[in-house]
Amino acid sequence: MKMNKPAVAGGTPIRNRFLPFNRPFINHYDIAAVTASLSRDVLSMGELVDEFEKAFATYTGSKYAVAVSSGSAGLHIALMAAGIGHQEEVICTSLTHPGTTHCILYQKAVPIFTDISLATYNLDPDEIKVRLTDRTRAMIITHYAGLPCDMARIGKLARERDLLVIEDATMALGAECNGEIKEGTTGHIGVFSFSGVNGITTGEGGMVVTNDEETFQWLNMFRNMGVVTNIEQFSKYPGPWHREVQDLGFNYRLTEMQAALGLSQLARAEQFIKRRKYIADRYNSAFTGCWELIIPPVPESVRPSWDIYPLRINPAAFKCSRREIFEALLAENIGVDVLFQPVYLHPYYVWIGHPDVCAITGSLCPRAEEVYESLICLPIYPAMTEQDIADVIEAVIRVISYYRN
Repeated sequence: MKMNKPAVAGGTPIRNRFLPFNRPFINHYDIAAVTASLSRDVLSMGELVDEFEKAFATYTGSKYAVAVSSGSAGLHIALMAAGIGHQEEVICTSLTHPGTTHCILYQKAVPIFTDISLATYNLDPDEIKVRLTDRTRAMIITHYAGLPCDMARIGKLARERDLLVIEDATMALGAECNGEIKEGTTGHIGVFSFSGVNGITTGEGGMVVTNDEETFQWLNMFRNMGVVTNIEQFSKYPGPWHREVQDLGFNYRLTEMQAALGLSQLARAEQFIKRRKYIADRYNSAFTGCWELIIPPVPESVRPSWDIYPLRINPAAFKCSRREIFEALLAENIGVDVLFQPVYLHPYYVWIGHPDVCAITGSLCPRAEEVYESLICLPIYPAMTEQDIADVIEAVIRVISYYRN
């Protein structure tokens, strides 16, 4: 153990080298797979992308999977495939990445920010009921930090009101409920992300899953510039060279190199989840009983994917601000972050000024703001060593011991 005085107060940092908040777990198999893909005749979307889609559909237990350039792109085409349009309302959480709600605005629809439950950090079904109107068409259900939502209650509510459910599982690859149901597969459409902080990585990238064939066809078209290549969908057939643009789509395609990395990473997805759970268990064990800290809520019936470890501080326990604790951890060479600021507090959403989009005064989602204002997210990723984990724990204990009242 280093001396108890924290680095910001003149002590020696816990670590000599900075521990990043996140780091991808890339091994020689990943490198070999990507290197081999560079020798293929096609580097844009091709056979490897098709193989990745099939493997991902199998892993999630879905009928269809469509690879895209990012999780945000996946959410966008999910709303497009659902036909969400002008001034239609979409229920969503504010405790999420802005990409979750940007896609609603892309469709000229209205994000209806709905508060969370402190028991899950996810959308509160009771709050959803309050926010529903005759214009509500869909719900984007975000599994924050890889902590599964109460999909049973939300699904029941959706069926009663005939609402489309899009699962934002960008932080929840492999998360399960009741030991068997993978998150991202219980709604009409599920969206996953493969950016750096997520369960597996392709650098940037994502996947959209569905069990509905018609939805699958729309998703395929929208991620490929609205182009149709299936002869059965053509309006005419002048020859084998033919392809048609049948709607306004986007270039949201994944490359062969990304698919090669994704296939290699997917083969180790369960290994990654197991390692993340181990780290989360170490943190929970170390911080349980510390009244200054609030560990993440995990119901017994779920398996989180732990894409993020959202530790909270009890403000009443400290003689300093959250910022000072955050900066003290950085001074110990521990990478930390705050994920996420409620979306409607970002300047753009305030400038929009729509009463259903942002709260100019007062608190629109008080529980989401309460969580945000006390959050300090700790590193949690498979590439962390035992020493890394021990250093994070030691740094947190050192800092809270110094700053507690």
